[in-house]
Amino acid sequence: MSLQTRIYQKENKLSPGNLLRESLGDIYSSRFLARQLAERDIKAQYRQSYLGIIWAFITPLATAVVWIFLNMSGTIRVTDTGIPYPVYAFTGTLLWSIITEAVNSPTSSTNSARGLLSKINFPKEALIISGIYKLLFNSSIKIILLLVFVFLFGIGFHWSLLLLPLVILGAILFGTTIGLFLTPISMLYKDVGKIVGMGFSFLMYITPVVYAVPDEGLMRTVMEINPFTPIILTSRDLITGASPEYLTYYFIVLAATVPLFFLALLAYRISIPIIVERT
Repeated sequence: MSLQTRIYQKENKLSPGNLLRESLGDIYSSRFLARQLAERDIKAQYRQSYLGIIWAFITPLATAVVWIFLNMSGTIRVTDTGIPYPVYAFTGTLLWSIITEAVNSPTSSTNSARGLLSKINFPKEALIISGIYKLLFNSSIKIILLLVFVFLFGIGFHWSLLLLPLVILGAILFGTTIGLFLTPISMLYKDVGKIVGMGFSFLMYITPVVYAVPDEGLMRTVMEINPFTPIILTSRDLITGASPEYLTYYFIVLAATVPLFFLALLAYRISIPIIVERT
């Protein structure tokens, strides 16, 4: 009788597949810790503030008011938006604030927990999920205010509003993915955070946040290539009941975001413990 031969090979725990499985497992196992961290941060954020949660939408509201004033005074000429301009400007600035907050969330959550990271061994992915919990909380408040604002201008209810939460989740995933790639660099070099802030201030003006995509010219080409454009326009179209013009591009961006998110998750898992140890 012939003997069966078995070959045992050492498992490579640093392979992308194993790292991803471990990362997803840590996300599930640390969900309770992530919720506790989110609740702590949300309470601390508004505990000693007179205006409290109103700060969640003061900045986008102020930005929208400036552009509404400039448009009404004739200082700037905005092309036809198809809906009342106050609604267009306010929806754009509020949606933009959700995306930028999602981009900044991984870095801010990780930096705020730097002391814990150096003293306690816990799944680092809990910080990412904690940030997403806070994003969902703040975004839900902004969306409720946005819907009230839209109804006040007589646009009314549309069945497309039922799809809005899914589009907002897509926007949060898109912003969080960018933020995960930026977090390790931002923790090493503080200048990166300032550069990102300046970059997004510029990026806002080549995205249809406060004015529509031009009919022609270089700016139209730039805006149509810009991956932030379908996120903003699709969300706004669903809010106002318009037919989403960039829906195909939105799905392309979202399809590319999903694998990039997992790649960014691996980069975060590998780099953060090393950076915390060396800084």
